[in-house]
Amino acid sequence: MIGLADVPVDVGRDEAQRAAREELADRVYQEAQPGLVERVVDWLADRLADFFGVIDGAPGGAAGLVLFLVLLVVLVVVVRLRTGKVVRRRRVRRAEVFTGPARKAAAHRLAAERARAGGEYAEAVREWFRAIARELEERGVLDERSGRTADELAAEAGALLPGSAAELRAAAVLFDDVHYGGRAATAEGVERLAALDAAVRESRAVAT
Repeated sequence: MIGLADVPVDVGRDEAQRAAREELADRVYQEAQPGLVERVVDWLADRLADFFGVIDGAPGGAAGLVLFLVLLVVLVVVVRLRTGKVVRRRRVRRAEVFTGPARKAAAHRLAAERARAGGEYAEAVREWFRAIARELEERGVLDERSGRTADELAAEAGALLPGSAAELRAAAVLFDDVHYGGRAATAEGVERLAALDAAVRESRAVAT
């Protein structure tokens, strides 16, 4: 956060905008949503321009410093509240793996292969992760339970398949990011899931 020592006493528009950009470079603002930082900085610059236009010719000094700090504090509070809502919404959207009619692991696997061949990587990610989940249920590694989330599946299966635990966690994150977070899927991500599927089919669960 910006302190009094970081802001020049004689505040000008260039100095104020530079200080605002340094504050808004914080990672929490960058993660809020695309374009948010730019819009906030533009808004702040406009407010400062209005202020300095009003007091043009009058001594700035402490008055300019106080107003700048007030504006910046308001911005910090608003943006952090907005960011908190985004984070909470992402957490809520981590929903269950399966939706719709139940299908066998082979059916999900075939759908994933077709999606990969057609360049539909997001669909391939969804179907391959579901193929892994259904395979684990069909083999009795996991019990068949509706409403299981990707994170829960990775934790439960990882305890029984320690050799694949890290990849299961990564696969769960990828599934959530693509299916619920709107992240663009890649061919590399699809291939990683395909490799995990093959590894899971050949692995043996350990006793817990």
